[in-house]
Amino acid sequence: MKRLLALALAVSFATTSAMQDPNAPPTLPTGTDRAFEVATIKPSQRTTDQPGTFRLNGRTFIMANTSLRDLIKFAYGVHASQIVNAPEWVAINRYDVEGVPEGAGLPNELQLKRMLQKLLADRFRLTFHREQRDLAAFVIVLGNGPPKLTPTKADRNSLTRSAISFGRYEGMNATITHLANALQGVAMDRPVVDHTGMTEHFDFTLEWTPDLSQFGGRDLTTGPERNRPPALSTAIQEQLGLRLESRRVAVEALVIDAVEGPSEN
Repeated sequence: MKRLLALALAVSFATTSAMQDPNAPPTLPTGTDRAFEVATIKPSQRTTDQPGTFRLNGRTFIMANTSLRDLIKFAYGVHASQIVNAPEWVAINRYDVEGVPEGAGLPNELQLKRMLQKLLADRFRLTFHREQRDLAAFVIVLGNGPPKLTPTKADRNSLTRSAISFGRYEGMNATITHLANALQGVAMDRPVVDHTGMTEHFDFTLEWTPDLSQFGGRDLTTGPERNRPPALSTAIQEQLGLRLESRRVAVEALVIDAVEGPSEN
């Protein structure tokens, strides 16, 4: 879980620095569909207990010490439990991946995910089909009153900051789906689904005290208990005006049909 935490933080901080850097390349127009013009995939020389990272270095997307399962999770925005019928090595083998997009411009999150999807199909020969599976999940729904969320001041088409650390989420130009994806990718032991129906982009911060079912059971809480933030479900209600419910819901699963080790560079 420590490795996954570092993974999510690296992605979000990279996009934020690009958004704030006046010398950063311009973003690609919304709806532009590109692939990686150049991409290398190599077995990682790091140990499996070292953290994996995703980051943007200029226009180069760097994924270090990551498993194919991590790449699928990021590319398709799914929880590990939604990846079905994958061979064991998909979660075990680690790779270092670098990719440079075609043409000029910096991809946004959706464009970057689409590029990675193409790379997985081309180099790992990944094919799958989608099925609805009834899974235990956490569902974010509207609260009893109006949401306590501030519309973003950023251009909606600019890059999103979606940064999660132990007991803290920061979103800039982020949707509730970004929050759900961050929680399921790092904090929670099951999928997190956005059922609010909200498509607006917001700037917001969420702080809570994790329980032992979150962040792999690690306890990093410090300070007197009376000064700690509330539990996640209470924090979402009090700070965002939303509710977090535990349900069994129909969730889309990616059922792996075929996958191979990466082809040569």
